[in-house]
Amino acid sequence: MGLKSTTGALGYQQITSLSASTALTVPTRNPATGDLQQPTLALIVVEGQSVRWRDDGVAPTASIGMPVLANGMLSYDGNLQNIRFIQTTASATINVTYYY
Repeated sequence: MGLKSTTGALGYQQITSLSASTALTVPTRNPATGDLQQPTLALIVVEGQSVRWRDDGVAPTASIGMPVLANGMLSYDGNLQNIRFIQTTASATINVTYYY
């Protein structure tokens, strides 16, 4: 008997332009079924350079916000519409996978 997955994937996004405060493009549909489906979790992996994030309605800056180091990961289950990112130094990339 196989194990049942507790989450399902809803999509992937890569953001390479983080020189200004940037929001996620949160999917609204399940790619497998086409049904309306809001993700409740995002796994965010940082590459190249560190980033900072905020989800309190204020844009992060290169020196203010919660840091995630290069090659670090953030598991975020707050309001995905509110989180914003900015690089601390040029050439940061974030890779995001969304789950429900």
